[in-house]
Amino acid sequence: RLETRLSRRRLAVLAVFSCYSLVNAFQWIQYSILSNVFAGFYGVTFPQIDWLSMVYMVAYVPLILPATWLLDARGLRLTALLGAGLNALGAWLKCGSLAPQRYPLTLAAQAVCAVAQVFILGLPSRIASVWFGPTEVSTACAVAVLGNQLGTAIGFLLPPVLVPNTPNDIDLMAHNIGIMFYGTAIVSTLLFFLTGVVFEEKPKYPPSHSQAVLQSKPPEDYSYKQSIINLFKNIPFILLLISYGIMTGAFYSVSTLLNQMIVTHYEGEEVNAGRIGLTLVVAGMVGSIICGLWLDYTKTYKQTTLIVYILSFIGLLVFTFTLDLGYLIVVFVTGGVLGFFMTGYLPLGFEFAVEITYPESEGTSSGLLNASAQIFGIVFTLVQGKLTTDYSPRAGNIFLCAWIFVGIILTALIKSDLRRHNVNSGIMNLDVKAVPVDSPVEPESTTLKIQSAL
Repeated sequence: RLETRLSRRRLAVLAVFSCYSLVNAFQWIQYSILSNVFAGFYGVTFPQIDWLSMVYMVAYVPLILPATWLLDARGLRLTALLGAGLNALGAWLKCGSLAPQRYPLTLAAQAVCAVAQVFILGLPSRIASVWFGPTEVSTACAVAVLGNQLGTAIGFLLPPVLVPNTPNDIDLMAHNIGIMFYGTAIVSTLLFFLTGVVFEEKPKYPPSHSQAVLQSKPPEDYSYKQSIINLFKNIPFILLLISYGIMTGAFYSVSTLLNQMIVTHYEGEEVNAGRIGLTLVVAGMVGSIICGLWLDYTKTYKQTTLIVYILSFIGLLVFTFTLDLGYLIVVFVTGGVLGFFMTGYLPLGFEFAVEITYPESEGTSSGLLNASAQIFGIVFTLVQGKLTTDYSPRAGNIFLCAWIFVGIILTALIKSDLRRHNVNSGIMNLDVKAVPVDSPVEPESTTLKIQSAL
């Protein structure tokens, strides 16, 4: 067994990443939470303001494969610098759009931030695996995911405070928007420089035996193309890819249409709709941390994932059939429960994927999971929005419930082959050459070499 050691730098790496991921999520939500303000300021329609959020989802899908290739070919440090740097660039470009009729510039700036997101969302599991030991890796992944969720929560709270609606005083409105934009740009730039100082490609010593095995292999043994092929031949991963997309896409859809659902039954309660959205996010942050700690303690990946999936299904059913009771406090409670389980599922999906696909790249598996979530999110939002408008919020939510039930079945079918955990436990050693999973080679050179731990 190769020497393993934990680096003190790992906490700084995790903290800096979580912070610039937070700012990126804040920039995503800052327009939609002030849609009426920005529509009036730029003189555009509400659908045009919606595109300032949708561009994040649209940009992710075509760019995820180039981004994961870059992560594997050029490494963690360059990818992190690109994410933090593009985040800061987009924030500064927004500062140039502080005048009416400059909507195209602010859309271009938001598109830059959307590209930055592609280099951010796939990193939590990679950072956790490369920098953290086997007893803390799931918790570290959950904390990295938490940063993005916290950014969304702050995005619900801070912009309405900084930019009150002053339609009769455009100069004051521009001043208030400027405070938000310049403040975001300064913080983003500081985090970019901190990323350059703190991030290294990997610690001096690997933090776990699974990482030691991977790092001991020469780079020329790795093929990105073959890694992608192996992932798509991995049936458990394909099942997880679809079930993760269903769950996370459903959460994106519920979050996007929450205001419309609440206002349908509680007219004039836009402020409380935002607070309910905040409740979903904050409860989900708690769920993420608890699920991460639980995984590190038990290593029961499939069981935990399946239970959280089932509880999310039950939570959405309860939310659906209590939404029109006339009691906002009930919506707060059911929304909080729903957010706790649906968002708590995010780090579970990432970590489960790493376990069943080891030794393939964590960034590639996470990137594909996020791409699946974006695709399902767009489709679910469009269909649920149509059902909600034409029929009722209940019809749209029942549509999501049906899909989540399908996700439960798919999750139950996943074979729980914890490859990374087995390596860390000394149960097996791996030859990590990216060869076809069904390659007709002799047992001595197959991808997995089972050895006795004795």
